[in-house]
Amino acid sequence: MEKITLTRRRLLAGSTCLGLATLARPAWAQTMLDGATLGVVPDLSEDQSQALQTALEAASAQNLPLFLPPGVYRAANLNVPDGMQVIGMPGETVLTLSEGQTILSVTGRTNVTLDGLAFDGGNGDGGEARTGLLDIQNSRGVTLSNARFVNAAGNGLAIFASEGLVENCTFESVSTALFALDNVGLVISSNRIRDCRNNGILVWRSASGRDGTIVTNNRISNVAFDAGGNGQNGNGINVFRADEVIVANNHIADCAFSAVRLNSTNNTQVTGNTCINSSETAIFSEFAFSGSVIANNIIDAAAVGISIANLDSEGHLATCTGNIVRNITPNSATNPDTTPAGIFAEADVAITGNVIDNVPGPGILAGWGPFLRNVLVNGNIVRNAEVGIAASVVEDAGSAQITNNTISGSRRAAIAGMAWQEFRSEKLAEEASRFPNVTVSGNVTG
Repeated sequence: MEKITLTRRRLLAGSTCLGLATLARPAWAQTMLDGATLGVVPDLSEDQSQALQTALEAASAQNLPLFLPPGVYRAANLNVPDGMQVIGMPGETVLTLSEGQTILSVTGRTNVTLDGLAFDGGNGDGGEARTGLLDIQNSRGVTLSNARFVNAAGNGLAIFASEGLVENCTFESVSTALFALDNVGLVISSNRIRDCRNNGILVWRSASGRDGTIVTNNRISNVAFDAGGNGQNGNGINVFRADEVIVANNHIADCAFSAVRLNSTNNTQVTGNTCINSSETAIFSEFAFSGSVIANNIIDAAAVGISIANLDSEGHLATCTGNIVRNITPNSATNPDTTPAGIFAEADVAITGNVIDNVPGPGILAGWGPFLRNVLVNGNIVRNAEVGIAASVVEDAGSAQITNNTISGSRRAAIAGMAWQEFRSEKLAEEASRFPNVTVSGNVTG
């Protein structure tokens, strides 16, 4: 991604805005200060930090919004005053990083609005993992809208211990688009995120606890994992130790690992998302999670559709309902240890009412070796899988119920008993009495 530079359109727009300062101004301009009248000059090669900071403080002193005309402003380490509104021309008012890691900070503020600003990092210093081109800390009532973040060596936007709204923003050519840590009451909505080198949206906490962030209606695509790892990077949305988070109605495509990855979460909802072409597991609930609701998602092309795992880390308690999972790939391009499956679950999980099609492994797999406890597989439709439904039948495996499912086109077995990847029974419906941990009844196969 090239830097945002001066164009004829910006020059003409800037000239028009400068004219507004001296000619008759429209009604909206009467209620805000124009940065051009406060010594802020766009498209200079010199750093504009001091002029911009002075303009911010002057507007704050008069309790007026500040308008920044179109153009490019080189700046760093600006601080937004309390109760401030800063308004730019969307896509045309550009703050580009002149040094360091952060262009603009909102720290310990309330009722701050930033609208129509673009932040260009110029692919400068990598910075610390917990900073962004825009940095928001310990603030309340912050609204960020119609912004653009490009060319960030680290995070585009970083938000810590704050509450507010991020909406209708664009992020591209960044390491991570948005890093949110220890927030309460944050909403991330209707943003466009693409071409991330490591992650799209991270919702994390320093220690497990209530968070309540809502991530909804975003469009995320092309997320790589340049920093490597086996799931730490390459995710469209990653929730880590943050409880009561809602991830809903997002469109997420072409992620190197997961579209949505939950790690050590409680009472998290993942609903109504469309997940396309995930190179590992499309929706993953892992490690010490409890209370995951995974419902009404569409998954097309992934190495695993949905995984609800890690009983060994006390990962348990979930519902997996009403999802469509299709076109599972034979292997993962990013994690060679991945075993293909449509839906996989280990402990205290109800898998009901899902439709699964075209899987080169189990359509539904309950348990892995001894890691199986109280899994219900009921009322699902499984088509064109290598194995329709499989359950672990090894010694010390807990209970699984496989009831009232419709299974067709299975290439090897409709219902099977497994010892890890080894078949113990390819006709589990007929041989269930051999395995006391499994109940099989009422299924239709063909």
